[in-house]
Parts: sequence; C-alpha cells; structure tokens
Amino acid sequence: MLNNIINRIKLPFREDKELYLSLREIIGFYPHEISYYKLALMHKSIAHRNEKGRPVNNERLEFLGDAILDAVVGDIVYKHFEGKREGFLTNTRSKLVQRETLNKLAQEMGINQLILSSGHSSSHNNYMGGNAFEALVGAIYLDQGYTACMNFMQKRILGRFINIDKVAYKEVNFKSKLLEWGQKNRVDIEFRQLYQKKDNGGNPTFAYQIYIEGVAAGEGTGYSKKESQQAASKKTLDSLRKKPQFIDAVFAAKANRTKMEEEPVQTVPCTDEKEDFIITQPKQPASDSEPEQTARQQAREVKMKKKAEAKPQQAEEEKPDDFDLSDITHREQSREEIIAAAEAAAFAEL
Repeated sequence: MLNNIINRIKLPFREDKELYLSLREIIGFYPHEISYYKLALMHKSIAHRNEKGRPVNNERLEFLGDAILDAVVGDIVYKHFEGKREGFLTNTRSKLVQRETLNKLAQEMGINQLILSSGHSSSHNNYMGGNAFEALVGAIYLDQGYTACMNFMQKRILGRFINIDKVAYKEVNFKSKLLEWGQKNRVDIEFRQLYQKKDNGGNPTFAYQIYIEGVAAGEGTGYSKKESQQAASKKTLDSLRKKPQFIDAVFAAKANRTKMEEEPVQTVPCTDEKEDFIITQPKQPASDSEPEQTARQQAREVKMKKKAEAKPQQAEEEKPDDFDLSDITHREQSREEIIAAAEAAAFAEL
C-alpha cells in the first residue's frame, strides 16, 4: 500500500532511475527498496494522507533515524577515543549529531535538492535539511540494516565531510550560551550543586542543577564542576528549544518576580539648599546720641540747600560784560608807525 501511495505522488524526477543515481551519489550504494527513500525525502508541508486519513511524510522515519544515528555515532566515538571519560564521549557525540551539523551535511551532500516540499517551506524551516538527513538514516536502516548505517557514517560522512578529532576538541560552551540567553531575556539563572562524591574508582564526581527564575531546569553530572555545569546547561538549552511549557513557566515566574519587586513611588526629595551654616549677627541697639546726630544731619542738609539756591544769583551778579570783538582790527603797520608807537610807549613810561 505504501508503494502505491508513493508512486502516485509526483516526484521531482522524470524516472526513478534519476533518484537511484542521486541516492547512489549520496549514500554510496543503490537502494533495495526505493519507497523508504522517497518517503524520507517527503516533507510534511506536502500534506498528503493515506486511505485512513493519516499523514504521509518523513516524520516517523526522522524519529527512527535520530535513534539509529545516536547509536551509530556513539559506537564510533566509543571505539575512536579509547580511555576517554563518559562526559567527553557524550559531548563529542552531541556535536556530531546536533541539528546545525546535520543541516550543513544535508546542504553539502545535496540532500536539500532532493526534498519534496511546498514552494515556501524551504525558506521558513531551518531544520528541514537536518530532519531529512535523519529520515534518510532511518530509510537506510529499514532497507539494509544497522551495518549499512555504520558504513554510511564512517565512509561517507566522517571519511569525507567531518574530521572527528577536530569536532571532539572544539570547545562548545553551553554554559556561556545559556548565560548569554539569560542576559538578553533578563531572567535569573542559578547553578546549584546537588552533591559532590567519589565514584567506585575514587574519582570525584559532581552534580549540578540549573534553576531559571526558580523553575527547575537541566541537571548534569561530571568529573569536574565545569563538566557537570556544561552538561546541565546543554539539557537546559534543549528544554528551552523543545518544550514550550517549560519556557512558558520560566517567563510566568519572571513576571511574578518583577511584579513583586516593584516599589511604590517615593516622595521626590527637595532640592532647596539649607543655609544653616551662615551665622547671623544680632541687631545692635541704637546709641543715646543717635537723635542728636539725626538733628545735626537735618540742619546740615537745610544749610546746603540754601547755599545751592543762592549760587545761581551770585553767579549772575559776578558775570562779566559780554566780550566785544568790534574794536579789534587787523591791518599791516608801516615801519614808521611801528617806531612811533614804540617811542610813544617809551615816553609814557617816563
């Protein structure tokens, strides 16, 4: 029945031969049962349903492929890094199967070009390629088994696209990412140590749990405080991304906290400056001679007033006659006239 449904759907290939060749280039072998791979490349935006009304898309294969991918990558990491602790192995596997890595792989391998979806879905679904990659792993498992999935990851992925050693030692600071998210959203994040004890080998182990606005979040264990906090931070970030109820509880708790922290408006302080540092002197009482001084002052003022009134009249009386210029002449004198005038002046003095 599944084959009939898939065959009735219009595919972006003129013949199945083109799909066979494209898949051979991606997974490294020819599929036995093509219907699994057609389904793995069918995004839910197509909205097809079978006779029973159930949706026909790659979501179920994505679920299966996610579990198989974890097992295969865990197997590879375990054998590749001998003697490494559980925390290191877990972090390395997480980096290899995280959504961002799978999205890049789907783009590089050409899987995105084979996905059947509605025209607008590819630009709005950031994880469509990574989801299809997981569904493809699920199809390989159903078609040829676990060993084929292992070969696909070792030869096609790690052999061509990913350097496992570089990925393993690349620092991914989940705690830093969580704290940065908390600062942007102004939420309180607290790391609480649950316990510190020794394992059977005498190695110290730590456990931490994160609380966001008092809401219990991820819990992590490790052989150091840093390792346990990193594990707890990763689980918390996963919960924030995948559990809407959790993030709703966080922001509800934040709203309650900020409401309780609101304080009534206080009276605005006065800005007037007090001048109580200035010492004012008491008024001195008037002396006994003050009335006498006042009388003398008044008599002086009267006298000056009379003098001022008399000055214009005196000035008028002492004013000389107007200066007359009519008797002044200007004429050149002869030599005889000058000598006669000088002789007259000399005799007059005698």
